[in-house]
Amino acid sequence: MTGPIEDEIWRRDEIDSPCVKVCMIHPESRICLGCNRTADEIARWSRMSDAERARIMAELPGRNPGPRRRGGGARARRAARRDGQG
Repeated sequence: MTGPIEDEIWRRDEIDSPCVKVCMIHPESRICLGCNRTADEIARWSRMSDAERARIMAELPGRNPGPRRRGGGARARRAARRDGQG
């Protein structure tokens, strides 16, 4: 548990990171499923100017990193059999 002293230590004047600690890069879009940033943006975030960060933050809501749930497994196989594809 953090308190006021710990919170003050980590406080910064820069734009906050959009990281939500759900780090998984989609294999096709190459965008993180948690924060919608590219791997390059994640790697460079600490070295970016405030203007670059602000631009990326503005773009994030419109990005679609890829499917949010798995598409394979038993459910997909059953659906394929049912539809005559398997």
